[in-house]
Amino acid sequence: MTRIGLISDTHGFLDEVVFKHFENCDEIWHAGDFGTLELAERLSSFKPLKGVYGNIDGNDIQSIYRENLFFQCEGVKVFMTHIGGYPPKYNSRVKPLLQEHKPQLFISGHSHILKIMYDDKLQCLHMNPGAAGNQGWHKVRTIITFIIDGKNMKDCKVIELSKR
Repeated sequence: MTRIGLISDTHGFLDEVVFKHFENCDEIWHAGDFGTLELAERLSSFKPLKGVYGNIDGNDIQSIYRENLFFQCEGVKVFMTHIGGYPPKYNSRVKPLLQEHKPQLFISGHSHILKIMYDDKLQCLHMNPGAAGNQGWHKVRTIITFIIDGKNMKDCKVIELSKR
């Protein structure tokens, strides 16, 4: 069983309460737009960190994190990228990657819109944790926690941090 803390679009701002919400997590996954390398380092010094770079991230972050990340967590194939769209309106760059790699979990950020939805056609769960930072048009900052247990994804919790 792996407990995941999912965050995105911090844009250089990391609320200290995130550490409280992620304290029981085994890993943190960041879906891009870290904003600063220092923010990524704070997260990675707290828990093991997987992440992708976003469209605002500079060369320092891009030299460490990839645009696309494909990995296995327990029995679940995961694909994470920053700009990806959502079912069935996937980004034209991402759609062929989803069809080729056939993940069970697709994670993206960028839109600042929290979204958790299942794509019946691809048999894939899509998660976008919304935005945890202070920049953007979103009104409430959000993160997600969930558990992967073998091939099962469960106990998903949406956490509202506060108003922006």
